Amino acid sequence: MVKQTEFSLRPRKRGFHLVTEEIMENLPELPQTGILNLFIQHTSAALTINENADPDVRIDMESIFNRLVREREPYYVHTLEGDDDMPAHAKSTLSGVSITIPITKGRLNLGIWQGVYLCEFRNHGGSRHIVATVIG
Repeated sequence: MVKQTEFSLRPRKRGFHLVTEEIMENLPELPQTGILNLFIQHTSAALTINENADPDVRIDMESIFNRLVREREPYYVHTLEGDDDMPAHAKSTLSGVSITIPITKGRLNLGIWQGVYLCEFRNHGGSRHIVATVIG
């Protein structure tokens, strides 16, 4: 069985945002055993899995990424879409545009401290489109 659905996450400001519940609300019924693949259809945002308990982790992740990939570097050629655009593309490449999560007993088999993050790398990225594919 393969089910696929597309949906949009609500717009968020730049940063790392826990979106596990919002994603779950948009998924079809999950099989007892399987795999969920989530793919974000953007080049300036990403999906990842990380700490779901302490919000300081999300603040620190934003700081780390901003230090790794800085805005307004003199060697950037792609600059017409704003200071945050080229860095957003680089951060998206570093983070990745898809994640895969096992499904066990009809639920996402995330670790106790794991949650799905939307990594919004633009100052005003807008809603983000997700393709969710359930295999089971």
